[in-house]
Amino acid sequence: MSTCSLCDLPTPTPPVTEAGVEGTFCCRGCLEVARSLDELPDSSTDVRADTETDTPDVPADAETAYFAVDGMHCTTCEAFLSLRGDETEGVYGVEANYGLETARVFYDPEQVSAAALPETLSGRGYQFRQPDEGSGAAMRSRQRDTAQRLVVGGFLSMLVMPWYFVYLYPSYVGIETGILDVDATTAATLYVPMVIIAFATAGVLLYTGGPVLRGAWVSITTRQLNMDLLVAVAACAAFAYSTVALATGSIHLYYDVSVAIVMIVTLGRYYEGSVRSQATARLTDLTAARTSEATRLTDDGRETVDIDSLTAGDEVVVAPGERVPVDGTVSEGVADVDESVVTGEPMPVTKAPDDEVVGGSVVTDDALVVAVGPAVESTAERITTALWEIQSATPGIQRLADAIATVFVPLVLVLGTAVTLWQLAGGSSVASAMLSGLVVLVVSCPCAMGLATPLAVSAGLRDGLERGVIIANESVFEVAPAVDTLVFDKTGTLTTGEMTVRELAGDDRTLRYAAAVERLASHPVADAILDAASEDEVGMTDGGTAVAAGLPGVDGFTRHPGDGVSGTVQGREVVVGTPEFVADRVGPVANLQNEIDAAERSGHLPVVVGWEGQARGVIAVGDSAREEWERALETFDDHEIAVLTGDEGPGARRFREHPAVDSVFAGVPPDGKVETVRRLSASGTTVMVGDGTNDAPALAAADLGVAMGDGTARAIEAADVVVTDNDLTAVETVFAFVRGTRRRIRENLAWAFVYNAVAIPLAVSGLLNPLFAAVAMAASSLIVVSNSRRAVL
Repeated sequence: MSTCSLCDLPTPTPPVTEAGVEGTFCCRGCLEVARSLDELPDSSTDVRADTETDTPDVPADAETAYFAVDGMHCTTCEAFLSLRGDETEGVYGVEANYGLETARVFYDPEQVSAAALPETLSGRGYQFRQPDEGSGAAMRSRQRDTAQRLVVGGFLSMLVMPWYFVYLYPSYVGIETGILDVDATTAATLYVPMVIIAFATAGVLLYTGGPVLRGAWVSITTRQLNMDLLVAVAACAAFAYSTVALATGSIHLYYDVSVAIVMIVTLGRYYEGSVRSQATARLTDLTAARTSEATRLTDDGRETVDIDSLTAGDEVVVAPGERVPVDGTVSEGVADVDESVVTGEPMPVTKAPDDEVVGGSVVTDDALVVAVGPAVESTAERITTALWEIQSATPGIQRLADAIATVFVPLVLVLGTAVTLWQLAGGSSVASAMLSGLVVLVVSCPCAMGLATPLAVSAGLRDGLERGVIIANESVFEVAPAVDTLVFDKTGTLTTGEMTVRELAGDDRTLRYAAAVERLASHPVADAILDAASEDEVGMTDGGTAVAAGLPGVDGFTRHPGDGVSGTVQGREVVVGTPEFVADRVGPVANLQNEIDAAERSGHLPVVVGWEGQARGVIAVGDSAREEWERALETFDDHEIAVLTGDEGPGARRFREHPAVDSVFAGVPPDGKVETVRRLSASGTTVMVGDGTNDAPALAAADLGVAMGDGTARAIEAADVVVTDNDLTAVETVFAFVRGTRRRIRENLAWAFVYNAVAIPLAVSGLLNPLFAAVAMAASSLIVVSNSRRAVL
């Protein structure tokens, strides 16, 4: 048996072929796709592979785990944790993210368990923990500790800085205060204030700056130079210089620089922590929505079991106030369910038997019995995992900044030493030379560079979640701005996906007889006709009377695949199906040709009903287009737009005739959709927009997949972006978020690079005071943090 040249499905006998189109095909749709795309090169590989970000070299069977990491102080902590992974048996690699204090770990489950990884990887001042192990409490605890250090540092600073403002700063500009006019009989008395300043500064340095000093010590012991080392060297050098100067009777004391460096860096970190907590608040909510146990119904009553013990079809009881443990269907009860953790919508949704519920949602007012779905998994869990993955990964735009930051610290240390030696060689005093080197160290801390990307990405994810847009793959930030072609699936995306009766031509028996026969069929068209017949009233195009909901019985029911159905109703053989089928079984349909043509012109499927040797009526069945579909497509009029559909004929006509649509591929089977997307991707970056269920393979094949839906399992697995509110105009919102996030990243990186490009030369040239250098360094980081805090849109 031959296979289709496009989708590899078996072909009929004889296969579908046409002169001028090379190959054999399973259907007319695949042939038309091949005709349209025959000038494009074949693509047999997953085009998304080229857009994925770098990951450690790990085997295909490696497992992935996500952790929160306490104790990270700068971007070089990422490199250190990566080395920790390389040195740990059973761990293939660790990808850490300083900006969000997360890590993605690739490991061999046969050598080390996921539960043992936190203890195995923790050490040297870093603590790995499960994301759901008190994430909010841990963050609040760190913030309280930092606040406490700031309070103590602030009190000690008040013992130091007044002396500078009242006595030392005036003396620097020639205003004599007499504070250091030492007299042999009163030396101890006059030096007491300076000793107080020294001890207060030591308190600030050792207590408030304790985390910085610890980070610097870890940096030295692991030979991974980090930002803490720069800060610690600068603060300690200023303290040591001032102490020596005080002992030799100099009035130029820079205890204020030590105090300023430590306090400003600590204050900046406290502010960064508050911004991080806001930026990742939705992720924390999703993490909290994950449950580990469920109450399962048994023959003997109820039992509490782990989620992993559930199987498809099990029934679980969810009491008011509890979270639904996994996705499923309501089997008993009626209750309002809060799905805001997944959809972002604040209003609860009433759920009744046969309604679907998502794992992680909260039952608010009454108990529900939920039948576990076939996947035995939770929507909240899937979304959380996807978000942890993107926030633990490194987008391509960050890799350049990371590469620079990795070598930045040692270069700055070398530069500071070189400036000091150069000053000494030029005849400057030891004090002046040390100050010049000190300024270089203070002003060069790469905080802003390290925070530029992760905080901007986190803000984009936060804003997207609030508007029902889940970005589930870090490649979105690289791919979306370079899109050439957008491919929209028709059914469920451009249309509602629900077949309904749109028009009815015939007497009062047309719909009633048709529904009686179709009741035994299993087809979307049959469901639409049955729904229409169950209504109290159905409008007639000829002004006929309403159709009663009660349906007569059927004998001799027969399916005619691809054509229609037939059966005996009240002694009459009733035939329902395509015009050709009814004409063949009953007789000419010329009397209904106008109605048939009108249905096709409207993009509907004409279903002809006949009995007793005559075609009696036409039922126009159609999948109604979304109200916003034209507006949504017109926003992308500067891109190539293609429409994919498995339907043939009139269903695709309205889209083919729209000026915003460049091409329509109709009658394409699911496998043909995959190959069509691959062929389009071979000529440029392609985005596939589908409903996230039957379009999952095509979404995965595209450079960027956007799923319209409610965060279903296949959508999260296959798509890069999930739009939860089913509003087609939200596709443009996705691109707006990506553009806004990339713009914010560029702004942050531009500021970080400009700051260093200006500040370091000024420091080298001796134009900066150590105190001003400390303020400038902290201000640079705070500007990046504040810029990231703003809404992306």
